[in-house]
Amino acid sequence: MPDLPPNGLPRYRLLTGKDDAAFCQRVSDALSLGYELYGSPAATFNGDHVVVAQAMLWPMEDEGVR
Repeated sequence: MPDLPPNGLPRYRLLTGKDDAAFCQRVSDALSLGYELYGSPAATFNGDHVVVAQAMLWPMEDEGVR
């Protein structure tokens, strides 16, 4: 796996959005690119709908710790 994410994407990403199929697809797409889940997801209610967040981290082989 390359040391850097593709397409100039950052190593750390925090995906946020409405809790729906589109958000789940964004997380799945990031996993398909090679990102890993980082920590637990978070969820809150904004008075209208549930908003979720998931941190994603690009693995770095030379760090030894993920």
